[in-house]
Amino acid sequence: MKKITFVLVLFALFTSCSKTERQEFEYSGGSITMALEYEMSTNVPRNVLDYYSAKVLNQITEGLVGFNTETLKIEPRLAKSWTKSDDGLKYTFTLRDDVYFHPHELFSGLDDRKMTTDDVVKSFEMACTKKDDGSAPNSYSTILKGLLKGADEFYEGKSKSISGLKVTGQNVTMELMHEDQNFLNKMTHVTVNIVSKKIIEGGLENEDIIGTGPFIYTTYKSGEQPELILTKNMDYYEVDEEGNALPYLDSVVFVFQSRKLEQLDMFEEEQLDIIVELPTSRITRMLEGRIEDFNSKPPLLVLSNNPLLISHFYFFNMEDERFKNPLVRKAFNYAIDKETIGREIIRGQYNDLGEYGIVPPISKALRGYDFKSIKSVGYTYNPELAKKLLAEAGYPNGEGFGSVELRYNISDTHSAVADEFAKQIFKVLGINVNIDGSSFEQLTADRANGNGDIFRSGWSADYPSPETFLINFYGKLVPENANEPSPVNESRYKNPLFDEFYEQAQNSVKLSDQMKMFSRAESELMKNPPIIPLWYAGDIAITQSYVRNFNFNALNHFEFKKVYIKPWTAEEYKAAHAEKN
Repeated sequence: MKKITFVLVLFALFTSCSKTERQEFEYSGGSITMALEYEMSTNVPRNVLDYYSAKVLNQITEGLVGFNTETLKIEPRLAKSWTKSDDGLKYTFTLRDDVYFHPHELFSGLDDRKMTTDDVVKSFEMACTKKDDGSAPNSYSTILKGLLKGADEFYEGKSKSISGLKVTGQNVTMELMHEDQNFLNKMTHVTVNIVSKKIIEGGLENEDIIGTGPFIYTTYKSGEQPELILTKNMDYYEVDEEGNALPYLDSVVFVFQSRKLEQLDMFEEEQLDIIVELPTSRITRMLEGRIEDFNSKPPLLVLSNNPLLISHFYFFNMEDERFKNPLVRKAFNYAIDKETIGREIIRGQYNDLGEYGIVPPISKALRGYDFKSIKSVGYTYNPELAKKLLAEAGYPNGEGFGSVELRYNISDTHSAVADEFAKQIFKVLGINVNIDGSSFEQLTADRANGNGDIFRSGWSADYPSPETFLINFYGKLVPENANEPSPVNESRYKNPLFDEFYEQAQNSVKLSDQMKMFSRAESELMKNPPIIPLWYAGDIAITQSYVRNFNFNALNHFEFKKVYIKPWTAEEYKAAHAEKN
């Protein structure tokens, strides 16, 4: 729990051009520090492909709508309201008229910073514009392609505007090519967050992150322990139920530290206020050794252990001739003892083992999804069947198969899992696995370019739907040129039957029909698997008890705008829990 003194200087600077007098919350102020394993890979929202960039950029930039972090219901953000046409093809968003971009030298003053429909249109046009290297931004390839009317023609340079994007006054209307039950969910995605037209046309969006969010990108400190400091946006439009200005905090600090042991040491020394996922070697010591800190009234530490819509898995390079044979991929799946990995390596820090598919088996978050049918075609440890399938593929006891290169990003957990994977594959199949650890950034590039045979991956849901996982194996996202990167369908998996079911799900009018078809698509995926599911996350998270209003949820989606700092008194804690009971 701390304050950052330079924030006061920034407040004095920004308040001089602030739009109104602010009513502050009684417990406003202070700073929260949280660790992320890796730094941002991009400053540009539409290009985001990784969890870490999304977590930071979602504090700085916003979309038309967003998630409530407590209920995961969709709420207004830059659009104060929206309507949907009877045929489900048109969504009209009414923009707020009190939203301002963060200060920047390109803006002449406060009025010049006001967000308008021009910024929304420009943001969506850029979301459908090829990057400098000729590849598609993630906003287009995973959200808008084949969905927003006119987006494909604009992307291909056949039109100068997006025909399905219309502006009338403060209203922006989007016309879809087909009804999509997940359209509003998709509008919460960081890749369609709104950025400033003036910043884009000034050529500065790669250098300066200018958004409308509750926190401003302020200071980046490089070195052995990099950190990023975000400070309060004094012109943020939202207020709480009592009319107090948001956000409450003066600043949010992200420390970038890939080693979980270092993170835990920092947390125990109160250099971190929140830690998500504990190092496996210290789970028992932390939870049992400090049990009084969790159980005291009021507690010093607060424990959370919620199931998450996050999958950890390995995927095959489908350009490798050996892995084009589904018998080989099935053999590898049956050769893995996931219970040993869960018990010995990750020490029970998971929600479920990878005996389903790519979609985490959380029925509460994905109502109507047929997890039972997915599990019936999933894989459990069966070494004899694994050997039999490999022999049928022409490699008895691994003869003639050669070695396999496993690429992963170095961390306490991922390194240990990779080592155990290599041991199990050699023991069961007689195949040598060379493990090659690298940075997260290098692994990301290697996966997209197919530089390796098997790759570690993890996927965190962008919204509560199977689609956000299954899109990773949609065959039409694989580039025609094998030499081009494939940043979404990294395995370069092509299965016409999977694609057919996936498209039927996308085009379903009823949510129940959509879930049915997505279930069929995943069943087909696992009958012909491009992946080895390992486990589904259920990370243990701990906060210092003075951190209030910080919500954990199945999407692992964090917001800090209503977080505040206030140590508990015994009387207050007793009264609060008496009300709950």
